[in-house]
Amino acid sequence: MHTATQERLVRPARNIYGSLRLPGDKSISHRYGMLAAFAQGVSRFTNFSTGADCASTLACMEALGAKINRTGNQAIEITGVAGRVTPASHPLDCGNSGSTMRMISGLLAPQQGRFTLIGDASLSRRPMERIRKPLEAMGARLTLTDGHAPIQIEGAPLKAIDYTPSVSSAQVKTCILLAGLQTAGTTTVREAVRTRDHSELALRAFGATVERTMDSVSIAGPQPLHAIDATVPGDISSAAFFLCAAALFPGSNLVFDELGLNPTRAALLDVLTALGARIAVLNLEEKHAELVGTVQITAPVDGIGSTTISGPVAAQLIDELPVLAAIGPYTRGGIRIRDARELRVKESDRIALVAKNLRAMGAEVEEFEDGLDVPGGQTLHGATIHSGGDHRIAMAFSVAALRAEGETLIQGADSAAISFPEFFDLLDLVAER
Repeated sequence: MHTATQERLVRPARNIYGSLRLPGDKSISHRYGMLAAFAQGVSRFTNFSTGADCASTLACMEALGAKINRTGNQAIEITGVAGRVTPASHPLDCGNSGSTMRMISGLLAPQQGRFTLIGDASLSRRPMERIRKPLEAMGARLTLTDGHAPIQIEGAPLKAIDYTPSVSSAQVKTCILLAGLQTAGTTTVREAVRTRDHSELALRAFGATVERTMDSVSIAGPQPLHAIDATVPGDISSAAFFLCAAALFPGSNLVFDELGLNPTRAALLDVLTALGARIAVLNLEEKHAELVGTVQITAPVDGIGSTTISGPVAAQLIDELPVLAAIGPYTRGGIRIRDARELRVKESDRIALVAKNLRAMGAEVEEFEDGLDVPGGQTLHGATIHSGGDHRIAMAFSVAALRAEGETLIQGADSAAISFPEFFDLLDLVAER
């Protein structure tokens, strides 16, 4: 079980200034790691995510027969199993990673053998029924424990389906596509709300044919995958914390090199622009169908304004909502979040934790079942923050602490390592004190 105990003291900053190159995108690293391990041949990646979650994906794939060779700092070489995994004699430990557990279930369901997936205490509370339904519709045999992990999979040949998930989720979509990749016929996933499309782009990069319409993705199976060489773009979800920090300081100037700018992930830039931050995108190019560029952000002299985040944008920004809520008190007009009920079943109940920690810092905040109202124009003071072992809460309140009066103690700061081990070092690098 992951116990987050390490404390970190965050002092107020005078400004945010400098340039950053961020570790590889977590979502893309998960997918490249999993597909490379499943493909034929040897794939090589640079700037691969350093987060514990992606390490969980690699460890699971290694247990299934892939060879993982770390050739340098953030550089990795993966020899794939050419479409046929070797069942492990022990349970596959997904750690804290919902991405690993949900996506690998789709990969394993059509394979021969018996597989057990386990996770830490936090992951074992997260809903897995949403992958069981489509996989069982394809003919898979899955056993859950009260709708949660541990998951037992009895591999078997599957049949193609046309499926509309009840919850818009890139992980559920990927799970179905990875099963469809190995299944005769055409498998289609329909989306009411378009989710991040890293899986479709990664599958194509590895040589698969994937068809996309406005509201659906289809894959015809079976198809083989072939190794690639790639540099993983910088993680925009990690950049979110620094973008929001820079937005708080009139006179700030922050530049990100080689940042992933996938349109299904870049909604944060639109929100920050709506708040009044000035954002410039330079040197935009495409690498393995992923957009990569240099991003510069400066904050308006009179502070950032106000915004409401709801509907499809709330789903697209689900990982960035905690930090947006955390900077809400420092805006002129506040931040209102709705249609984000999914936040309650992440690594923690993020709505409840954001409200609790904002109040600890002296902020007024109103909590709703599916979101928050955070009024602007508030002054916050340093406090003791409880991360709940949740990496995004620890990082979001480290950003809020930069504009507070007095020091803030982040409890469970080591949880940041789940996605972003370098976070505090980089924050110290760009925060002028």
